[in-house]
Amino acid sequence: MNRLVVGFICALSLVNQALAQETFRVELGRDGETIGDMRPVFLKFESRPLPAISPAEVARRYQRLFRTSDEPEVRVDALNRLTNIRDQSGQDIGFSVAEEEGIYHQVIDSYESILARGSFSGRLDELLYQMAKAHALTGQTEASIDRLRQLVGLYPKSAFVPEARFRIAESAFSAGEFAEAESGYQALIGSEGIDGLEAKARYMLGWSQFKQGAPAWDRAGKTFLSVLDEFLPTQESLADVNESNVDAIDDTFRVLALMAARRNGAETLLSWLGDAPARHWEYLVFDRLADYYAINGEFNASVAVNRAFVRYAPGHSENPGFMAQIADVWSRAGSQDQLRGAKADYIAMFGSASEYAVLDESDQARWQLFSRQLGDYHYNRAFIASEQGSRSSAVNAFSLAGDYYEALAERLEKDGAVLRLAGDARLQAGQYGAALADFRSAAYETDEYSEASDAGWAAVALLRDGVDGAKQKEGFAPDLTAFSTEADRFASRFPEDTRLPGLMADLATRWFSSDNGALALEYGQKAIGNDRASSSERYAGWIVTAKVRQRRGEFGLAERAWKQALDFIETGTVEDLESDAKDSVLQQLATVIYRQGEQDAEAGRVDASVSHFRRIEAVLPGSAIAVQGRFDAANTLLKASELVAAIDELKQFRNDFPEHPLTGRVSDKLVYAYVSSAQPVRAASELLNASIGAADPWPARLRAAALFHQTGEIKRRNQLYLDYLATNPVPQTAEQHIRLQTMRHRLVESDNEPASWRKALVASELASQWHSEHTLSWAARNSLALGARAAATFSSVELIQPLNESLDRKQKALETARQRFLDAETLGGEAVRSESLYRRAELYRLLARDLMTSSVPGDLNELERMQYQMLLEEEAFPFEEKAIRLHSENHRRITSQGFDAWVSKSLAVLAELNPGRYNRSVRWMSWNREANDGA
Repeated sequence: MNRLVVGFICALSLVNQALAQETFRVELGRDGETIGDMRPVFLKFESRPLPAISPAEVARRYQRLFRTSDEPEVRVDALNRLTNIRDQSGQDIGFSVAEEEGIYHQVIDSYESILARGSFSGRLDELLYQMAKAHALTGQTEASIDRLRQLVGLYPKSAFVPEARFRIAESAFSAGEFAEAESGYQALIGSEGIDGLEAKARYMLGWSQFKQGAPAWDRAGKTFLSVLDEFLPTQESLADVNESNVDAIDDTFRVLALMAARRNGAETLLSWLGDAPARHWEYLVFDRLADYYAINGEFNASVAVNRAFVRYAPGHSENPGFMAQIADVWSRAGSQDQLRGAKADYIAMFGSASEYAVLDESDQARWQLFSRQLGDYHYNRAFIASEQGSRSSAVNAFSLAGDYYEALAERLEKDGAVLRLAGDARLQAGQYGAALADFRSAAYETDEYSEASDAGWAAVALLRDGVDGAKQKEGFAPDLTAFSTEADRFASRFPEDTRLPGLMADLATRWFSSDNGALALEYGQKAIGNDRASSSERYAGWIVTAKVRQRRGEFGLAERAWKQALDFIETGTVEDLESDAKDSVLQQLATVIYRQGEQDAEAGRVDASVSHFRRIEAVLPGSAIAVQGRFDAANTLLKASELVAAIDELKQFRNDFPEHPLTGRVSDKLVYAYVSSAQPVRAASELLNASIGAADPWPARLRAAALFHQTGEIKRRNQLYLDYLATNPVPQTAEQHIRLQTMRHRLVESDNEPASWRKALVASELASQWHSEHTLSWAARNSLALGARAAATFSSVELIQPLNESLDRKQKALETARQRFLDAETLGGEAVRSESLYRRAELYRLLARDLMTSSVPGDLNELERMQYQMLLEEEAFPFEEKAIRLHSENHRRITSQGFDAWVSKSLAVLAELNPGRYNRSVRWMSWNREANDGA
């Protein structure tokens, strides 16, 4: 985690466990060592040139002098000189460490003796210093401190005073007297002659303040910050830390983090930093505090510290590390949602081109990694949401994935694979415009992307789906031109792609459906001419080509194309053919041959026309169009007034196709030919002869009847109708049904037993499964007429005594009339509904009226007559209500069907039955209702 201090903390591992001749050391996590455990920093004596003998020999002689002399001053002087020789020579000579402790036990008496006499040839401050040292080395700490205090008090300007003050403060610190230690260290800082002790004093001042508890931490925090200022004075010092200072610097960062963590975290650090100019090392304090929280499992606090520094120093070069550290913290915490949020924040913070550019290579790699991870996460989450049926969640996740992929692709210099992923995410999110742009970039703006053709195909497919309507929305509604342009681009870039012929064939079909024959032909030829085209694709190209040629009237070229398509079918290599594909192509081939016959006929090329009509038989034997061709060949001859040949052709046609529906028209053609050739007798004979001996003589006879109808021979026509209808024909087709109904209608019109034919016409229409507009109208009108007749019968029935008998007859008549009117509605619908409603309503109204006016039995007294009359009213009232309801229904039809005479009659009746509502002056107006009319 402590990544940011790697510039100098790595030196920690390089420091020896015991620094040579180090006089001052504070171990982390401990209060420090006492002065008794320390060796003197230095002993200062006058420097004299060494004799021309080895320092070891000189030391040996002073050792002997120390052991042999009984004079305290001599013994002290000898010991001082030994120390001086060792200090100046740098050699480990003199007494050993074990010997030295015993020696100082011996020399203390000498010190005391000299002080007791009150005379000393040397400097007394030096003597007091050496005595303090001796007491310290012999474990007499209090005595040592007393001597140091004596030294400070008697000789405040002595060169030994700074060290003495330091050791006095150190002693107080060791004794737990931290306030006293603080005062001691504070007095020492800034004093003269302190030299190398100032940094240590300031460091220990901070610890003294720290040990006093939270109330003193503000002082401690600022002190420790000044320690860092001294140890790390420049930016370069971060990378070149003195090994002797590494532990102290590391401890300083640690204790600052500890104090801040136990208070308000980053807020505390910021308060200590205050408004002072930014320090080059201050980010390390935040980093250490964030690490402290993270190590202790306080992940939210750790994240808060990292974020606080980013806010505090928004343009700092270490901000990428802090943002990355937030992600590391959440990863360590196992909080995946927060981890993704941290990655998203990292991406957003350095997403702009300028911010991304200042990142170093590793940070850029991290940005790319985070982008890919988040893109993949949202992409996978979208698929899961989609499978679970949560469309809105899936769309949002796909959209986020697209954002990350697109941004990543830009950083990867248009990476094709990522762009294609982005396009797919946009596609799934319904963001079709963005998806199209991504697919295009992947296909056409990247280098060495192995699947560029698939990306280009995705763009083509998207536009195709847009044209089909499967993928359309506001802002994305491509037309066929856009699809075609994209296909051309794909074809230009990937000419070897095996999907290209199918695409060209598809476009040919689409342009044909859009009535653009030129482009349909162009793309059809591209499909046909592509060496990689399959039989199916070439077949599709020929189909379109044939259709275009046929639509243009280029029937000769169309015939060639249809033959090519037929050849592919017959090879059996065309896939997914519909079962009737060959029949369909043959039908079209026959059709274009037929059209050539028509063209030649129109141009007056009779022989060529007849030839085309006749050769259809060879393409599609026995087909309707082949028969039609034979028939039209005769017609062509007939129209060309080549009557002899036409008559022969027609007779031959009748002989060849006696059961064909067109055969029924042959007689007409022959009649026409005979009439045109001034042979009316032969024309009539043809019609009569056509019916003689025929299995079904009636087609010819009915044709004759039609001719009679056209010429006004009504009696002869009706006789044929009556003869035919007497056979009780049952229609097998809609045409036959209509023909029979037409006959009945004409018989009704000619007053040939109209009542019976009305009934037959209505009954046949009701029973039939076939109808036409005319037959329905005829049947409806005749049903109304029958109903009116039944209504007249109903009206004529008088209600007399005995009432039950006459009422029964009247109700039966009513039911007969009512059913006729209902049948009329069934057949005629809205066209007759107004009249039907009116007539049905009138039935009930008349019934109610007749009930009210019916005779009263003569054997009733006055009271009984009154009761009888009341009973009649009760019986009549529902019928009158029903009449009003039906007339009202007719009235309401004005809004949907408009006003007509029967509605007017209903209104007149309603005015009589319900004058309060309907007997008013009303002027009816009509208007054209607009689409936006609010009426």
